[in-house]
Amino acid sequence: NQNQPPPKPPEIIRIDVDFDGTIGWNGEIIPDRATLESRLQQVAAQPDQAEMHLHPNKLVTYKVVAMIMASAQRLGVVKIGLVGNEQFMN
Repeated sequence: NQNQPPPKPPEIIRIDVDFDGTIGWNGEIIPDRATLESRLQQVAAQPDQAEMHLHPNKLVTYKVVAMIMASAQRLGVVKIGLVGNEQFMN
């Protein structure tokens, strides 16, 4: 069928992690882990999940990044990736 609309690009959610562990969600500061997890649950509930791009500051401790990744996976978020995470490769 040639009349199919082109697939729309996936929504992208940008999560920034500042050097002090502050988490930003598309530029909005997330005050605590409970807020973060409720946002992640909303994403996981979507039939066509948004892509989550995690941008950690190079000075942030890995445990903050690991907590976000673990929470996302536990809550069922499937499309999450680290961007600019070379410091965690070695």
